[in-house]
Amino acid sequence: MLTHPIPPVFDEHSRVLILGSFPSVKSRAAQFFYGHPQNRFWPLMAALFGEPAGETPKEKTAFLLRHHIALWDVIAACEITGSADSTIKNVTPNDLSPIFGTANLRAVLTNGKTADTLYRRYLEPQTHRSAVCLPSTSPANARWTMAKLTEAWGEEFHKNGLDILLKV
Repeated sequence: MLTHPIPPVFDEHSRVLILGSFPSVKSRAAQFFYGHPQNRFWPLMAALFGEPAGETPKEKTAFLLRHHIALWDVIAACEITGSADSTIKNVTPNDLSPIFGTANLRAVLTNGKTADTLYRRYLEPQTHRSAVCLPSTSPANARWTMAKLTEAWGEEFHKNGLDILLKV
C-alpha cells in the first residue's frame, strides 16, 4: 500500500480544483505533481495562462495560486503497479474538506477518466459537487494533441469565470 506523499496546493483564493488520480513514480520521486517529463500538465497550464509554470515545486505552487487553482489527487493511499492507473486497487480517498472549507470553488475538474471515476465513486457523495472530466494530460493519452488539450481545458476555465486570467 502506497500513501500519497504530496500535500495539496490551495488557498482561500482558489476557484478551480483540479484532481488527478494518484502521483506517478516520477511525481513521487520529485515530490510534486505531474513530475513525468512527458506529462503535458505543466506545458498546458503555461499555454493557458501565457507564462511559464516554473521549474521547482515552489515556483509551480506560486503559479497555481496566482491563477486561483487548487491541485490535488483523489487517492490518499492505494495499491498500484508502477504508474499505471489501470492497476489501482484498495483505494483510500483523500479528505477534500480542508480545500472545500477554505476555498470558494467554482468548479471541480478531473484530469482524465480514472480520476473522474474515482472522484464520482468516493468523493462526490461527500462533497455533493459534481466534477467535469477533462482529457488526461498523461503521455498515454496520445490521441489528444496539445492544441486539442488547450482548447478543451481552456473552455472549462472560461465557463468558470477564469477567462480574464487566460491568454488563449
